[in-house]
Amino acid sequence: MSLVFHFTRVATKVFPAGEHSIYGDLSSVEPSLLIAMAYEMTELKRVGIGLIGFGIFFTFLGVILFFDRGLLALGNIFWLTGVALLIGWRSTWNLFSNRANYKGSISFLLGLFLIFVRWPIVGIIFEIYGCIVLFGGFWSSVKVFLYQIPVVGWILRFF
Repeated sequence: MSLVFHFTRVATKVFPAGEHSIYGDLSSVEPSLLIAMAYEMTELKRVGIGLIGFGIFFTFLGVILFFDRGLLALGNIFWLTGVALLIGWRSTWNLFSNRANYKGSISFLLGLFLIFVRWPIVGIIFEIYGCIVLFGGFWSSVKVFLYQIPVVGWILRFF
């Protein structure tokens, strides 16, 4: 039994050969021409990416404006909510509560607490360290993704 990968703008679906999708019969399409996406981009994930972007923007703006506590706190709330929407609530909980990630989780949450109690410079330092420890395993995936962006990838290859 052969399988046919159906590429849509939103997701990849696998149909047994000869079965019809909403776009018609795909069994006659050359398999080398079909492209399969490895992820599903839902509206919730798009909102999560937007919130992560707003979080990074507000954090950057808070640092530029002499460590403004309100902007830093708002950026952290947006960023955490965006991560939770992007990878899911359970995955976020597992990321922060995994035994191997305790050092990063504690330092990130301590940095968040220090920002809320008006020590923003020390809080940002703890948060940066926590993010590096928490997401250290993802840097190779991020690097591969960045290499595939047309202008950014060309610039990164020279460094």
